[in-house]
Amino acid sequence: MNEEFGTPGTNRPVWDAEATHPELCQKLRDALNQVMDPEIGLSVIQLGLIRNFQVLEDQARIKMILTTPFCPYGPALIDMTRVKAEEGLEMPVSIELGMEVWDFSMMEEGVDLGWGLY
Repeated sequence: MNEEFGTPGTNRPVWDAEATHPELCQKLRDALNQVMDPEIGLSVIQLGLIRNFQVLEDQARIKMILTTPFCPYGPALIDMTRVKAEEGLEMPVSIELGMEVWDFSMMEEGVDLGWGLY
């Protein structure tokens, strides 16, 4: 395993809503597991791109990052994430794009890309 790239699951986000709205967290995970990164073929959940989720009265707020700041699918991926989140949560959703640099440690544990990096 190459430690330079990180170990999947070691930098998994902890969402604020997990403490207050665990049922909505599961609904969000279910909905966003359908949003696939077209280049990598994994969902935004599997990749760990959803860094935070908060419920504020009658709306939800998601903090999301991209695998690269120059992702050609970024705008479409963000919009698809918002649409699927609104469908799953049945409430308005705003998305904040974070500046955190993505790495393999953010991926869900057990996800293997077969890239030979582990």
